[in-house]
Amino acid sequence: MGNRLSKIATRTGDKGTTGLGDGSRTDKDSLRVHAMGDVDELNSQIGLMLCEELPPALREELISIQHDLFDMGGELCIPGYTMITDAQVARLDALLEKYNADLPPLKDFILPAGSRAASQSHVCRTICRRAERAIVSLGKSETINAAPRQYMNRLSDLLFVLSRVLNRFAGGSDVLWEKERERV
Repeated sequence: MGNRLSKIATRTGDKGTTGLGDGSRTDKDSLRVHAMGDVDELNSQIGLMLCEELPPALREELISIQHDLFDMGGELCIPGYTMITDAQVARLDALLEKYNADLPPLKDFILPAGSRAASQSHVCRTICRRAERAIVSLGKSETINAAPRQYMNRLSDLLFVLSRVLNRFAGGSDVLWEKERERV
């Protein structure tokens, strides 16, 4: 990976470009930089979710996911580099299976609501979907590995499932969308 930053205010981006991990420069509004930024925002929001009361095992799993997202940022910032693996995607599949096992089947749509931690998980889910879309867009214009796209797809599903788990952890349940609710 690239050199560690020892100086933060370099002024090298003043003209609207940023340096990538391979030493090349690209526009700050490029598809690659959008994808990197969305992944970074997701990682920050997961950090905010970690401020909430969480089951200890979930806390550790989220910290591992943060490390994966940092790896993904590294992969995205170095064209042609691979850091996200099939094993990381499989780990998310296993977490989905684990956390889905005790949840009742969904018969209705749920609202992104409930406990603060569950609501934060929904915020993370929506950012994850945006990051996934950015990675898909990048993949249409540049060659990138499939694993980052797959990882984000699984992670957004996991964050949805975790919102349900966290509502139960807080003593609540899913907040259901009411189709026939009277609207004022």
